[in-house]
Amino acid sequence: MNETQPPQKNLSPLRLSIQRLLRNGTAMTGLGILGVLYFLALFAQFFALSDPIGLGNLDSSYRPPNWMHVFDEEGDFHWPPFVYGAELVDLDDLSYEIIPDEKYSVQFFGRGYPYKLWFLFPTDRHFVQVEGDGELHPLGCDKYGRDVWSRLLVGGQISLSVGLIGIFITLSLGTFFGGIAGYFGGWADTLLMRWVELILSIPGLYLILAMRSTFGKDTDLSSAQIYLLIVAILGFIYWAGLSRVIRGMVLSLKEREHVLAARVIGASHLRVLMRHILPGTFTYLIVAGTIMVPGYILGEVALSFLGVGIEEPNASWGLMLREAQDIDVLENQKWILASGVSIFITVFAFNFLGDGLRDAFDPRKD
Repeated sequence: MNETQPPQKNLSPLRLSIQRLLRNGTAMTGLGILGVLYFLALFAQFFALSDPIGLGNLDSSYRPPNWMHVFDEEGDFHWPPFVYGAELVDLDDLSYEIIPDEKYSVQFFGRGYPYKLWFLFPTDRHFVQVEGDGELHPLGCDKYGRDVWSRLLVGGQISLSVGLIGIFITLSLGTFFGGIAGYFGGWADTLLMRWVELILSIPGLYLILAMRSTFGKDTDLSSAQIYLLIVAILGFIYWAGLSRVIRGMVLSLKEREHVLAARVIGASHLRVLMRHILPGTFTYLIVAGTIMVPGYILGEVALSFLGVGIEEPNASWGLMLREAQDIDVLENQKWILASGVSIFITVFAFNFLGDGLRDAFDPRKD
């Protein structure tokens, strides 16, 4: 006799949640977009077309986007692809004219400017390189003649990693202090929650600006130090709200039967907290962390946009967006808004993924 059992009945809650997540088209769309963005950021220098933080080329200031071609002006096929040369014809309007007689071949996996892959392995290989004096700028150039596509990729390393590192700090601090406050109660709960309320009572943006100026706006800080400072500031600000939620969850979880049984048999406070209480908050932390990451990205954007974050010649999406404050640039060089489009796409992708995780791990789902 063949016995068939519905597969859903034998699956653990975790596997059921994963199945619901995989069936959620919105979440998978967000995850796919984020996968592409982080892959490009991880190999940013490899996909860069020119040195993103170099001196640039003022002769290409605000040069409009150009693309590779496989057909010339007469319709003849060319391989490998090529790009046309261009010259500046009006210095006042920064207008350029294509030179049909100048064609520069495009090489794949060719040699370009040297860099260190993942800051460790020296190489000069790039996905795409143009021979000779040719230039390829699919998203145009900024005012210094630097390729916007290349700076967008390298800037993504800053803007995208700020969210991941910052959320790790927030989850660690929020879980630790919220767990202690909820589990022990008493004076520990009172002291920690008053501190949390003090932080929450201060407007976030003003607190960010005050802390950034306190820690040395006018001092000579390296790009790495500025980056770590921004992460620390954002991590310090956003942990407070999370700790209150964790405190409430711990207050409920510590009254569960398995927690009371562990305490009766003599388990230490640390073991009870780490093995029986905090794991019950992990589902919430996963969802909350995904939804909170855009806040960190926008925090870095705000700092850099206001001039107290990443500074030239380094790149971040917020710093690149500062250039779009000029109304003339917005009217004539709209490609400068590429970093703003990247921020928009990233924030929405994280929100899509966060909504999908929330639905997938909802315990009320069947």
